[in-house]
Amino acid sequence: MKKKPEKLHMANKKASIIVLVVAALIFAAAVFLIYSQDFLNGIEEHFTANVGGLLEFERGTVLEILSEDMKPDEAAEGHLRGNQKLSVVIRTGRYKGEVMTANNYFGAITGVPLEVGDGVIFTVKTHDDGSHIATVYEFDRLPTLAVCLVLFFAVIFLVGGRTGVKSLIGLIFTAACLFVILIPLLIKGAPTVLTTFLVCAYIAVVSFTVLGGVHRKTVSAFLGTMAGVLLALLFALAAQHFAKIDGYRLDTAEELLQMRYYESPLRIRGLLAAGVIISALGAVMDVAMSISSSLEEVHAANPAMTGRELFRSGMNIGHDMAGTMTNTLILAFLGCEFSFIIFFYAQGLTFRRLVTTPFVGIEAISSLASSVGMILAIPLTALIASVLIAGKSRKGKNDVRKKKAKR
Repeated sequence: MKKKPEKLHMANKKASIIVLVVAALIFAAAVFLIYSQDFLNGIEEHFTANVGGLLEFERGTVLEILSEDMKPDEAAEGHLRGNQKLSVVIRTGRYKGEVMTANNYFGAITGVPLEVGDGVIFTVKTHDDGSHIATVYEFDRLPTLAVCLVLFFAVIFLVGGRTGVKSLIGLIFTAACLFVILIPLLIKGAPTVLTTFLVCAYIAVVSFTVLGGVHRKTVSAFLGTMAGVLLALLFALAAQHFAKIDGYRLDTAEELLQMRYYESPLRIRGLLAAGVIISALGAVMDVAMSISSSLEEVHAANPAMTGRELFRSGMNIGHDMAGTMTNTLILAFLGCEFSFIIFFYAQGLTFRRLVTTPFVGIEAISSLASSVGMILAIPLTALIASVLIAGKSRKGKNDVRKKKAKR
């Protein structure tokens, strides 16, 4: 009786290794194909070049404040506005080690007053005659964000242990897929919705394999996740069709449209639906894994349960999750756009005028589509998990009966 679980464990381990190796090969092939040509097909030159010279972004440090003129802005809750003349040293690029004089202009919504020792990002403009001038672009927040990230990793490791480490690996992999594969593919003109869905499916496969290996609960979670995300996508596509709204009504559509004027093949129309896929993926993965893992534990505690009983247990678990997760998901969307909500509310718009704005339409479609996908993932995952778990259990019992009959 002990050999069978050991053989099953080894089979799952081998399958997990195969999946991860294939995933790594796919990642390497995608990176090679994407970066074998110019990264943005030369589009980036239109955004970095500067008439009459070259504009570069470099890191540096404030050595001395030569002069400053600033005063509080009463309309902006006392925020300082004004300018500073600084002596700075450039830390990167062609002018590394050179001491320059840089101007810092700041106000309530642009820039901040600087102090000696502050790390800064500068724009260094080099003119055709070789002369150059530095201007403060922004305070360098990378060190602070790096510390926050380290603390985040530490909390996950201390609380989550080995599982926490696996989740960090999945997080890093997800970020790599989005920034190294998905975004470059979309900029190169790949079909927006289809590409986003396939990349998210790829992320889900690898994340579940890293987290739990190739196991019936992870297979159930993956199938439930993709079913939920697909339904969220279909809901979003139908909603944006009837609401007559698409990616061209997003806040950044004007900037993205400029890229198309520079012959970028980026397909903007599908970006709204693509955003729904990405935002729904995390919540749906969480729900699907929770349901499938719970059913696995329930079956382990009572192996005699039938598939119907397991499905009923999964639905009971999912009922409690649906209320809290939906509330969390919608509040997360609203929280990200809270300032816009305040702005529109302050305009004194009627309810009809408010809900007719593209902003409300986009946020409503994104929030509702993601919530629909998450809620529908509960019965789908419960059904898939109950079939796989109970089906495997029946198969094992039948094998035992056959062996006894032979004896």
